[in-house]
Amino acid sequence: MFSQGIWGLAILAALLLILFGGVTDRLIPLFAVGAFLAFTLSQAGMVGHWRRVEPGAWHAILVNGIGALATGITVVVILVAKFAAGAWVVVLLLPTALVFMGRVRRHYELTDEEVALKGGVALSAENMAPPIVLVPVDRWNAATEKALQFALTLSPDVQAVHVTCETDEGRPPWDAAKPAEGIRVPKLVTLPSPFRLVVHPIVDYVLKVEKENPGRTIAVVIASMVERHWYHYFLHNQRGRC
Repeated sequence: MFSQGIWGLAILAALLLILFGGVTDRLIPLFAVGAFLAFTLSQAGMVGHWRRVEPGAWHAILVNGIGALATGITVVVILVAKFAAGAWVVVLLLPTALVFMGRVRRHYELTDEEVALKGGVALSAENMAPPIVLVPVDRWNAATEKALQFALTLSPDVQAVHVTCETDEGRPPWDAAKPAEGIRVPKLVTLPSPFRLVVHPIVDYVLKVEKENPGRTIAVVIASMVERHWYHYFLHNQRGRC
């Protein structure tokens, strides 16, 4: 869930090491500014907390206010004294980070506004056709069978989508099993991919089906293997998570 943030921190840390020539001692002023700035913000935040929760708690407000003032002065002193030694990075990155986080927050606010319900919850089964279910398949195996069985519980209109490359031409991509009586045979759709791309052809086909069926919901069922041990994760492709 937090892999993007971890990658972001790793890239920033690598850039800092490259920027300072790999000499970690030159990062000490940067650490000092960051540490005292965190103290200043936390103390100032406590002042705001006491004023909001307990306006009469002047003793606590005074203590935290003095702490914020002292650490804030320390931050200014370090910035001035160590500006050329690396503290300038904070002056550059801090406003950039604030603007970035503000934009991220604004994005989430716009997303919440877009998906918010306009009025009450209105669920109706009228004029609701079953979805068109697309099941990407590699070959016929137990995972494919279970994915198709699950897809058939959602809708009778099921399509198995297989991506082929040049080496697959002339060979049947899978051997379809005989469905039970009364069940429509899932339609097999073959998508050519001369450059061995898998995700893009499937995404393009999903968009094509959606465009051709404007009044239908398109569902995609992806079979995924659950590894028994964490190190097995690296031994199997993770196309289902792409």
